Amino acid sequence: MRDRSVFRGPTPSRLPGSVGVAAVDFEHRELIELINGLDVDMQGYATKTRVVETLGEIYARISAHFALEEKIMRDANYDGYATHKQDHELLLDEMLNIIDSVDDAGRYDRTALSRSLDSWFSGHFRTHDARLHQRLG
Repeated sequence: MRDRSVFRGPTPSRLPGSVGVAAVDFEHRELIELINGLDVDMQGYATKTRVVETLGEIYARISAHFALEEKIMRDANYDGYATHKQDHELLLDEMLNIIDSVDDAGRYDRTALSRSLDSWFSGHFRTHDARLHQRLG
């Protein structure tokens, strides 16, 4: 069976979303591991309840992670703070929509859910976090 994890084993120094701040990069790795764990669970046909619980845990950790990232940006007087924070808020809203969709439907489409999470994280990492890394690095 082909590995369809959202993120496939990059080395820590080349991890998508590496901003060069140890605490932030550590949390990025944890989030990626949690998302990949969900993907593995879904390959085994995890129950809707299990998927919703894991998505809730991802949401909680992302919220805390964004708070840390935003504090670092404020402390550094980062010029892209407002735009980056706005993307955080949009991503959190999208994540809630994903959770509600799975919960309301009573089922989930593993492929679509994995694509949504991949797009969600990869897009943010490639744009906002990449710019943050350039400014802080």
